[in-house]
Amino acid sequence: MTPQPGAEAMSDEADFTPEQIEAARVLFARPVEFVMGAAAVGQLPEDALPEAAFAGRSNVGKSSLINALTSRKDLARASTAPGRTRQVNFFLLDGRMRLVDLPGYGFAKTARSEARKFQNLGRSYLRGRPNLKRVYLLIDARHGAKDSDAEAMDALDQAAVSYQLVLTKADKLKPADSRAATAAALAFVARRPAAFPRALLTSAQTGLGMAQLRAEIAAACAIT
Repeated sequence: MTPQPGAEAMSDEADFTPEQIEAARVLFARPVEFVMGAAAVGQLPEDALPEAAFAGRSNVGKSSLINALTSRKDLARASTAPGRTRQVNFFLLDGRMRLVDLPGYGFAKTARSEARKFQNLGRSYLRGRPNLKRVYLLIDARHGAKDSDAEAMDALDQAAVSYQLVLTKADKLKPADSRAATAAALAFVARRPAAFPRALLTSAQTGLGMAQLRAEIAAACAIT
């Protein structure tokens, strides 16, 4: 696969200064804690703080990414059975913002039911959170976007919520394959109205892309 012209320029390079990168690092090094899990819309916390949410297929690495972002080993705990998470989990960062872990979708034979779960609880969350600044939609860099990811993007587009693609497990790809995966991800969302025009390559194992993603989140939530 050949990257489309200009794809690399828009993929993982943003105009963040070294000072912004450092400020984001310090922010994510501050105290962070799990505060609650909501299984219904009525259980959601007040919308007093900016929120950045993470969504993706089951087993895409959401828990590992959140732990890598915050340099914690077990802040977010992956379910022992992928696809079993049924609640929206909230983590409070430095008392200033929340990281939100949405239920995984699209696992094995339950792909359709998991997509409906995202659309029910997840879509209700999306519609009712004026403080939600951006959703980070995780895609396994080795496999690319699937039909269930497209359904999630439909829900985000319909809710008019800004979202950005984050390619996980990029350490398992060769450099040329990484460039191709980024170009393919950008092409996948090229005409989607709510998609942010930049995709990030990340690895929770090596730390690839973590500094950039921290800066993206801090900027989206207007935290300096």
